[in-house]
Amino acid sequence: MTITGKATLAGVMGWPVSHSRSPLLHNFWLARYGIDGAYVPLAVRPDDLATALRALPALGFAGVNLTVPHKEAAVELMDRLDASATRIGAVNTVVVANGRLEGRNTDGYGFIENLRAGAKGWRGTGGPAVVIGAGGAARAIAVALIDDGAPEIRIVNRTYARAQALAAEFGKPLVALRWEERAAALDGAALLANATTLGMTGQPPLDLALDTLPKRAVVTDAVYAPLETALLAAAKARGNLCVDGLGMLLHQARAGFAAWFGRDPEVTAELRAHVLGER
Repeated sequence: MTITGKATLAGVMGWPVSHSRSPLLHNFWLARYGIDGAYVPLAVRPDDLATALRALPALGFAGVNLTVPHKEAAVELMDRLDASATRIGAVNTVVVANGRLEGRNTDGYGFIENLRAGAKGWRGTGGPAVVIGAGGAARAIAVALIDDGAPEIRIVNRTYARAQALAAEFGKPLVALRWEERAAALDGAALLANATTLGMTGQPPLDLALDTLPKRAVVTDAVYAPLETALLAAAKARGNLCVDGLGMLLHQARAGFAAWFGRDPEVTAELRAHVLGER
C-alpha cells in the first residue's frame, strides 16, 4: 500500500470506535489494489458529530462510514440523502462531493449480498421472512427484503410497540408479532434473520426455539462476534443452511470503498480471514 501527500482519505466515525473492523477490511483492499489511500478510525463523541462531519471537506476526506451511535443522528446533518438512507432513516456511509455531504445506507445491500453469497440461488421471493428485532439493523433488513420481493416479513420484537411502529411505517408485506409468538412465527418461513445484539459476546442469548422452522429455511445473524452464534449453531445442528454476519459487514463496505477510492472491491476468503485475524 502506497501513501503519499496525495492519498485519498476515508475512515469510520463512532463512539467508541476501537472495536470496528472496518479499518482492517478497507486497508486490506487498499493494499491489494495498490491504491494511494488510507482508512482510519475516528473516535467522535455524539456531541461533536456535526462538527466532525462538517470538517471532512476541509480535511480532504472523501468520506466516512458511521457506526454506533451516529447512524440516525447523521440523517439531519447531511446535505443530501439517497433513497436507501431516507427510507431506513439512518446513514452508514458519507460521501463528500464538491464540499457537500451525501448520506447513504448500504446495510441492506450488504445483507442481501451476504445471503446470495452464502446461500446460492437465494431470493426473497422464496417465502415468508422472520426478522427478530425492530431497531436500525432490522429496518435496513426489512427494506432490503421488501425490495427483493419477500411476500411477507414477520417482525418480532421484545417491545411489541416498536414492531407495530415499523410495520405501520412500511405497510405490507410487514406484519408485527409479539415476543411470545416468536416460535410460532417461524412456521412456514423461508428465512430467519436475527437483527438484534442478542447472542453477541457479552450480551444475553437469543431465546428462540426452532422446532417450527422448516429445514429448508435459511438462517442468518447480523451478529459476527462470535462468528457462529448460538442461533446459527442450533440451526446448523438441525440441518438449516446458515449464513454468518461477517459477510454483511464486508459487502456493505464495498459501495463506500468504490465511491471513495474508485474501485469495486471483491469479498474473498482471504479478506474474511484477515478481518477475523486469522492471517
